[in-house]
Amino acid sequence: MLKKLDIDGSLLRLEVVSLEHQQELTDAVKDGNLWELWYTSVPKPENMEDYIKKAIQEYKDGVSLTFVVRHQLNHKIVGSTRYMNIELSHKRLEIGTTWYAKSYQRTGVNTECKYLLLTHAFEQLDCIAVEFRTHIHNLASRKAIENLGAKQDGILRNHKIDATGCLRDTVVFSIINAEWPTVKKSLEFKMKKKYQ
Repeated sequence: MLKKLDIDGSLLRLEVVSLEHQQELTDAVKDGNLWELWYTSVPKPENMEDYIKKAIQEYKDGVSLTFVVRHQLNHKIVGSTRYMNIELSHKRLEIGTTWYAKSYQRTGVNTECKYLLLTHAFEQLDCIAVEFRTHIHNLASRKAIENLGAKQDGILRNHKIDATGCLRDTVVFSIINAEWPTVKKSLEFKMKKKYQ
């Protein structure tokens, strides 16, 4: 099981989710009505408490560790992300179930958030691979993952059945440990450029 920890960056602080974050997460998800995107798994405002409770239970079960994403400048929670499908015995995990308030999308938040999570995964947890998955129709997410430096591994066809009964094809990406030094350098360059 992963140890609970908060991770600090220049722009962001990743805090392990708790019920104390419920109102701020609800406010963040309302910025852009994110739950209305049919190809995402963003909670509705009225389901936020259950979303958090499930995340806490998944941590206890050893399958995920969920963070809220707090902006350091205004101290507002602007989204959520997590380590999931954790297989420490195989030195791999997935970064996913990530969403940001609409007003913080395309602002550098995603780049630093993934930088912090990847740095911890490769340099503290000694991962040999970090995976990303997204819905085939989530073109913005696919582009963002590619921009991080991840490579597409393939597409899992008919991978899941969503809440409406539709079949989901899942696009799988990964970064492996041999690629991490170059990916890290690229992300640091992007962040430096963005913050200047």
